Amino acid sequence: MDRILLLEDGTVFKGKGFGSLIDTIGEVVFTTGMTGYQEIITDQSYNGQMIVFNYPSIGNTGINRNDYESIEPTCKAVIVKEFARVPSNWHSHMNLDEFLKNKKIPGIAGIDTRKLMHLLQRKGVMRGTIVDVQDDFNHAFDQLKATVLPIQQVAQVSTSRPYVSPGNGRNIIVIDFGLKHSLLKELNKRDCQVTVLPYDTPAKAILNLEPDGILLTNGPGNPNDLPQVLTMIKAIQSKVPVFGTGLGHQLMASANGCSVVKMKVGHRGLNHPVKEMASDRLYLTTQNHGFLVDYESIDQTNLLVTHVELNDGSVEGIRHRHYPSFSVQFNPDAAPGPHDATHLFDQFMELIDFWKGEKSVWPNEQT
Repeated sequence: MDRILLLEDGTVFKGKGFGSLIDTIGEVVFTTGMTGYQEIITDQSYNGQMIVFNYPSIGNTGINRNDYESIEPTCKAVIVKEFARVPSNWHSHMNLDEFLKNKKIPGIAGIDTRKLMHLLQRKGVMRGTIVDVQDDFNHAFDQLKATVLPIQQVAQVSTSRPYVSPGNGRNIIVIDFGLKHSLLKELNKRDCQVTVLPYDTPAKAILNLEPDGILLTNGPGNPNDLPQVLTMIKAIQSKVPVFGTGLGHQLMASANGCSVVKMKVGHRGLNHPVKEMASDRLYLTTQNHGFLVDYESIDQTNLLVTHVELNDGSVEGIRHRHYPSFSVQFNPDAAPGPHDATHLFDQFMELIDFWKGEKSVWPNEQT
């Protein structure tokens, strides 16, 4: 079916619909990753967003059971130059078109995605809608301009009930803001006993579980919409080691007095170069965020910058000067992307052991 992508600045892209053929509205963002489309689509950090894939051909390896980052993805649309109708991968059990139909996610193909990406780079991310070509254009445009994007996005993707991923090692509490399954896999590799809690769990309930460490996960939306979480972080960070990733990093920074601001164009894709300040080591990282910690606001806090993005100098990691807490903006679990930063999970384990008195050296003092 002929469909159009209409942006809030009036730009129109014509294409062919696939997946679900429902109309949709969301924030249009692009990712530069050449691989890992299944992990990208099922990453809950894309909640409410229409994903533009810069790589021209998507869906070549189909959909398999091992690469889900969530069971029910909540992105609003998939926008591609072309999609593969017949995937080539022995792991595949359905193609991209079937998957999007099953998940009720619209797709549109035949779009000049490079042109669209350059437009978003120049003007910044904007709202968009996908409708049938025969729909009333003026009505669709009026609806788009009148639509207010949701603000309580974490509430849509966080677990509503606690659950456990058993292990025999350290007792780790995971606060779910829209976690990726690969985070749990990294903890399971280290034989952790993992308990996943809803995002709005109060500090007292968390500490009553006697955690060895607490992981603040990635997730969608604006950290400034979660004041109750900031209160929780302030209450726990002096009592138990805390590790934040993605949105968890932004929330930890906000809880300690930093400003978090929306970016004109977010970092979404693979192979973003990040430098570790203490060692001058370079890591290639996976990123997916539209907000960042304001560098200048860190000076008046008890935080130190540990990592910076080499392309634009933005803050990519922080740690507390006095408490056993640290965080990174990128996805150390990768999935997809390079695994350069998985050692941060080991650093988290070492920090826990130091805090419990089982090691004599704080990991940050080793560099």
